Amino acid sequence: MTNHSEMTGSAENGDIEPTAYDRHGADHQVTLRTPAELADALPYLLGYRPEDSIVLVALHDRGGRGRFGGRARLGIPAGADDWASVARQLAHGLVTGSERRGTRPEQMIAYVCQEPAPGETGRQVMERLRPLVQNLRTECGRLDVTVIEALCISDGRFWSYCCPIEGCCPVDGSPMGLPGTSVLAAAATYAGLQVRGTLRELRSRLLPWETAAALEQEAALDAAGSALVPRILDDAYRADVGHETLDLARLILDRFAAAPPVSGALHSDLCDDALLAHDEAATLILGLQDRTTRDRAAEWMEGDEAVPALRLWRALARRCVGPYGEHAAAPLTLAGWVAWSTGDDLEAREALALALGADSDYLFARLLHQACNEGLDPESIRRCLRAERKDRAGAEADGAEVADGSVPQGASGPGGAPTPVASPTASRRRRRTRTADGAEGRPRSAESDGSRPRTPAQGTARPGGTRARTSGRSGSRRHDTCAERPLPGSNGVEGDG
Repeated sequence: MTNHSEMTGSAENGDIEPTAYDRHGADHQVTLRTPAELADALPYLLGYRPEDSIVLVALHDRGGRGRFGGRARLGIPAGADDWASVARQLAHGLVTGSERRGTRPEQMIAYVCQEPAPGETGRQVMERLRPLVQNLRTECGRLDVTVIEALCISDGRFWSYCCPIEGCCPVDGSPMGLPGTSVLAAAATYAGLQVRGTLRELRSRLLPWETAAALEQEAALDAAGSALVPRILDDAYRADVGHETLDLARLILDRFAAAPPVSGALHSDLCDDALLAHDEAATLILGLQDRTTRDRAAEWMEGDEAVPALRLWRALARRCVGPYGEHAAAPLTLAGWVAWSTGDDLEAREALALALGADSDYLFARLLHQACNEGLDPESIRRCLRAERKDRAGAEADGAEVADGSVPQGASGPGGAPTPVASPTASRRRRRTRTADGAEGRPRSAESDGSRPRTPAQGTARPGGTRARTSGRSGSRRHDTCAERPLPGSNGVEGDG
């Protein structure tokens, strides 16, 4: 589509990262003839209605007709001084991401979406953002990709920056059509594509509480920190804390699974919040700061475990209030992983981006964010976690045979002395110690997000404000999971994170 001429594209679902691509085929096609139809298409290309966003959409030629390719989105910086660098980042990320997949875009469509500030009109927004759009067109031009249409969407209206015909477009913009009434909306519905509200609504499921209950949760986190941190820092009890955390998480998963289903994201989240006590949430949040515990929790990524696990990780992320915001990196990463594993790339990217916002050095989130951006198949990670679970189950079974008395009761030991049978309590403690300290003989990693659980600061400092590093017993070793290793076929991260 050059200026206001016709183009044909497929009604495909899209993603928000520069290197992300849809996985839908081109079976459902619809012809887009006007800027109004392009403006209406944007929520269906992304899967949500963007706010305060810059969006680039790649176009590829197919028999003389345009076809939608990758999508890229970034927030609009508050300061105009940052617009040039953001435009460069967005254009470069989308073009290089396309090239890695062997489909360099021939053309681009650009969108800027922002609601007016108090006292501002949509037209004023359009004029204010004009330099940003010019930066986008310049940066794409440097990469030999032409921006054939650039639209501003604000206050329920849209404007074209590319129309060369004087008087063609209304000065005050053209009204957007009613959501869901266009031909594209019908085609998207037929194809099973959904618009999941606004980006703000999607993120609200993962952001910390800002209600009066946040103070109660913060007090519970303080109390849990006083009780758990000394045990986490003591190598003799650290493994027990991990097992207690996982046992409690399984209890909550069963509770969530047994709850009656509720329609609507908001009501569902409120019900989950009511099912999770403050002290339970605090215990889980602190316990998941240990990488071994977190990695074992990541095994709940498919089947009947996945849905309640995702609900739990969302609920825990919402409980990381006040000074415990950095602790949200663990549950947010788990939420992103489960979402990606179950095919919800949109929530996966948002959760992982928020995890990196909570802790930019969180390695597990960085690796998953990178892999999700580059369209890798999560099955390779699922296979690795299944193997970890199977190996651990075998090691625990072997340990149980030894600890519970592999020599029959009453049989003779060395020198003919009867061999005692270990008590169940001692057996349980031995199995736990073997598993946590790495009886499997795999090397312990010293990555930043694994070897130290985040724990509240001691003394007069505000709880949750300091990272406490813990080290294992001298000579002890803890296994790494493949989730911490570079993923096959992955390159650099390019996107919101």
